[in-house]
Amino acid sequence: MNDRPGWYERGAPHVWRPYCQMKTAPPPLPVARTQGAQIVLEDGRVLVDGVASWWTACHGYNHPHIRAAVARQLERAPHVMFGGLAHEPAYVLAERLAALLPGELDHVFFAESGSVAVEIAMKMALQYWINRGVAGRTRFLSFFGGYHGDTLATMTVCDPEEGMHGLFAGVLPSQVIAHLPKDDASEAELDRELSAHGRDIAAILVEPRVQGAGGMLFHHDDVLRRLRRLADRHDVLLIFDEIFTGFGRTGDLFACAGSGVTPDIITLSKALTGGTLPLSAAVASRRVFEAFWSDDTGAALMHGPTYMANPLACAAANASLDLFEDGDWLANVARVSAGLKAGLEPCRAADGVVDVRVLGAIGVVELERAADAGALCRRFAERGVWIRPFGKVVYLTPAFVMSDDELGQLTRAICDELGQDRGGRDEDGRHGH
Repeated sequence: MNDRPGWYERGAPHVWRPYCQMKTAPPPLPVARTQGAQIVLEDGRVLVDGVASWWTACHGYNHPHIRAAVARQLERAPHVMFGGLAHEPAYVLAERLAALLPGELDHVFFAESGSVAVEIAMKMALQYWINRGVAGRTRFLSFFGGYHGDTLATMTVCDPEEGMHGLFAGVLPSQVIAHLPKDDASEAELDRELSAHGRDIAAILVEPRVQGAGGMLFHHDDVLRRLRRLADRHDVLLIFDEIFTGFGRTGDLFACAGSGVTPDIITLSKALTGGTLPLSAAVASRRVFEAFWSDDTGAALMHGPTYMANPLACAAANASLDLFEDGDWLANVARVSAGLKAGLEPCRAADGVVDVRVLGAIGVVELERAADAGALCRRFAERGVWIRPFGKVVYLTPAFVMSDDELGQLTRAICDELGQDRGGRDEDGRHGH
């Protein structure tokens, strides 16, 4: 792009960009503003956003209700430390999340990012056993195809074969990585794995219904029932990472509630604030929390991110929950889901496409081999859409409020582009926790 703005040219030599080899990656597109499901570039072009800013902007950009709530809170207190102090937005949000989540998931620990929420959940699980006087529960069981973040602990529970964190193999602690129990045979195999390692395992960690950045891999709710059964049988905790699947993305407000399976800890982020401000949470069951409730100060969870429970972010999250309470999101997700199914189905006939699948407001076209993600992304932008493929996957996770015309523009762009030659893999378009 010619005539880039001055701020872009001056800042570009100093910005370290995510998920790309900056020496060879194409330059990023300068953004001027956002509205609804659209990104407006500095040169005036308008892109329909097919991924809702890494799955966060579920209500669309600049929603007036969320924006007004943040503006009101900005006038009162943009931030105050959460150590020794309390404020209304966080306490109201904690109460509301506890009421919305199933079972006894009613103790909310706030943080800023999804990766940190998963680290906190892992730390809770480890200390749960320490506080109960049980030694040796120092490892986690997670799954091939899984992704839980890019921080040090979360890298250890991601799929070791998917490549993004392979550089650190042999440096980080090893966990137990298994196959999801999708049938009786694989459940029996996992049962044997837990029999062999169960005394070492603090918790099982899984993304319910959809393994996101590991390849947008879907699995049935029966997998979650099998995991709950195995966790109970072997007396290990069960953690659901709903950073992607939470807040309506799979068709239920939370995948755990829709599946009827309640974990011991759940992690939330991304769409928690409607894509406006960073906020995350690790929500523990009463059973887990009671292991920390003690006269012994050493039994406390000694963790406290500086910006945890940021009032602005909590105000945005409360406003986002208001929008979920009105019920329109259910109809919108169903409408988007139907549009994804109809719009992506023609891709099934394209050369090199091995699968087309849709769940809720998630549409996936899986390719036989990895696409040239950078080239595809550039061609999509030329068609007026913002879509970032990764690996073998071209996916859509649009805002629930997206119009049918905008959704059609996205699905047509994918179907048209996948009919062209794709070349080899370059930059990765996956997301971060």
